[in-house]
Amino acid sequence: MPQPKVKLVVTGDDFGYCPKRNQGIVDCFQAGGISNVSLLVNASAAEEAGVLAKRHHIPIGLHANLSEGVPVCQSLKQRSSTLLNQEGFFLGKMGFRKALQNGHLNMAEVELELRAQVRLFEELIGHLPCHMDGHQHVHVLPEVREVFAQVLSDFGILYTRVPVEAGLHACSWLSPPLQDFYTQVEKDAQEAAPVFRRHGIRWPDVYLGLTTMGQNMSLPNLKRALGYAMEGHLSPPVGHGGVASSSSLFSAAQRAPLTAELMVHPGYPSRPQEGGCGQGPDEFSCSAERQLELSALTQPLLLDFYSQERIQLCAFKDL
Repeated sequence: MPQPKVKLVVTGDDFGYCPKRNQGIVDCFQAGGISNVSLLVNASAAEEAGVLAKRHHIPIGLHANLSEGVPVCQSLKQRSSTLLNQEGFFLGKMGFRKALQNGHLNMAEVELELRAQVRLFEELIGHLPCHMDGHQHVHVLPEVREVFAQVLSDFGILYTRVPVEAGLHACSWLSPPLQDFYTQVEKDAQEAAPVFRRHGIRWPDVYLGLTTMGQNMSLPNLKRALGYAMEGHLSPPVGHGGVASSSSLFSAAQRAPLTAELMVHPGYPSRPQEGGCGQGPDEFSCSAERQLELSALTQPLLLDFYSQERIQLCAFKDL
């Protein structure tokens, strides 16, 4: 078998969110559409997800959650925490960011919760995660990234995600609010990279997935995102290892394979009131967009494209 040009980790996020999500992720893995999953340990079906991962030998990491649902750390539940609202739930994607910006979050509590989630992951899966990222990209935020990096270093977790996507700003189909949010995510990620590097944490050479979520996932958009990622990678990266490109789309035949991560969210629509992280499933989870991703990722034309371009799906442990 010829050496792959690209080693692509296709990570199914939000494993454990609900039984329908779990089944969709397992089906996607078995059909060859994903090669890795990221577990929400505070989600309602996390225990079931752990059983499924072990049964089907699915490579699995931790999707650290500080923004949705209830905490894992018992001490945070038993006192007034800066991470929680009056009802005892996390502050939400934008609420967390606003509280952080206003200086209202206690980083010691962030550390307690992250460590508790790593320990629960180990209890559910039987080993530590080989990679750990952040639900709604909270792990690259100012202050949080320093705590996050220290926790990974202390546990010996080698890999994370740095969500900087080539071609993001050329996507005319993204709404202005979404474009603004993703632009800020990229800025935070770029500033987080040296913090992660200082702690010996690694990540793939390129990242994609912001521009192909939900209704935006299609074969043309996936090819486009991969094309931007590879064509834009002209010098040694800040992550795992360097591969230069030339005139063709994937032209690294004489060098070590380029490494990449594609973030995806396949599944079947959640049943109303079933799932989530303590507050029920969100709108995106109940929509048809999860199944659209599942269908797009497992279509034969995409799998044939991977084979033709010598793109090998793998897990973080294989990088």
